[in-house]
Amino acid sequence: MTDTSNTRPAESEAQAPRQSRLRRLMRYIPLTAPVLLWAVPCWVLLHSGQHWPLPVTLAGTALFTLGLIGMPLAMVRGHGRRQQDRAAIIGDTLLGTSWILFTWSVLLGVLLRLALTVAGVGESQDRARIVTWAVLGITAVLLGWGYAEARRVPRVRQLDVQLPRLGAGLDGLRVALITDTHYGPLDRTRWSARVCETVNTLEADLVCHTGDIADGTAERRRAQAAPLGTVRATRARVYVTGNHEYYSEAQGWVDLMDELGWEPLRNRHLLLERGGDTLVVAGVDDVTAESSGLAGHRAHLAGALNGADPDLPVLLLAHQPKFIDRAAAAGIDLQLSGHTHGGQIWPFHHLVRIDQPALAGLSHHGPRTLLYTSRGTGFWGPPFRVFAPSEITLLVLRSPHLPTST
Repeated sequence: MTDTSNTRPAESEAQAPRQSRLRRLMRYIPLTAPVLLWAVPCWVLLHSGQHWPLPVTLAGTALFTLGLIGMPLAMVRGHGRRQQDRAAIIGDTLLGTSWILFTWSVLLGVLLRLALTVAGVGESQDRARIVTWAVLGITAVLLGWGYAEARRVPRVRQLDVQLPRLGAGLDGLRVALITDTHYGPLDRTRWSARVCETVNTLEADLVCHTGDIADGTAERRRAQAAPLGTVRATRARVYVTGNHEYYSEAQGWVDLMDELGWEPLRNRHLLLERGGDTLVVAGVDDVTAESSGLAGHRAHLAGALNGADPDLPVLLLAHQPKFIDRAAAAGIDLQLSGHTHGGQIWPFHHLVRIDQPALAGLSHHGPRTLLYTSRGTGFWGPPFRVFAPSEITLLVLRSPHLPTST
């Protein structure tokens, strides 16, 4: 047997500097990201061979500098301790605008200019100016379209989901899913009411909200959340916390949803019975709950399933798709999640996939576990959705078993 008592401390000491360097690097990301988001478009649109008249160059550079300074200040005032809604709206809008500008400045600044050069279109200055107008035009179109997409009532996405262990009596069970409503600085009380009206047209047996109700406390966003009390379901309305609840007094949201008639599934389950068959509907707190320091809040799957018959099919609500590893290990039949927003503003989905195992839609994990990830009903932060439409989801559960004839 090898004695590792001396090698383990050495390994730990070797890893410590690497972790320390990583932490230091992470600290600089909030500082470098705004600079890149504004400096790259500024260079591509104004200073890469266009030779604009001096007043145009100076005015454009001043605008980009104002965005670079104003966006972080507005974000801090809007989402920091002061929680100023007007500042949050300005900061979020500037963030979305800079992201779209940055994305298309990089893409067109390289690809379009290369294509124009290969095609022999104009002189260098002409090609640079074509790129500038193309970037500005595409950005304007995407901002307008993205804003309309973010503010509209989501379209209903319906799909059948077969669960091998689902009894015949539960075949056709209708499960409506809304998530990531993110009521926030932009007042969306009327939008909230229209979303709830749309959910009610689905005649669902079970309605689920998988968290991130709002940005702000329940007291502050009560008016926007109040229409959730009008949602109808023939069997139950159930809710689990998302990570944003833990930024804004999560227990207040649990209490408000309970007051509005929703069943908070905080590491517990209920039984849904129909036609002699039973479905376990379970829920867990968000995976960030324990680090929030809020007493009694944590993601505890064993607690959620405590007392449930292991032979019964299980529908699990968990805010983040990354919980699927634990769900698959426990043999869960179907997990419903949100959190990703489908990336919200393309191509941000590439970054989401670094953190989450699924972006949107139905996916298989393990021998029998399915995961449905919603793109979300609302939006977070920037009031734009680009190539990532919101959704209200209707899942119709199907059983492979035929009903017995009498």
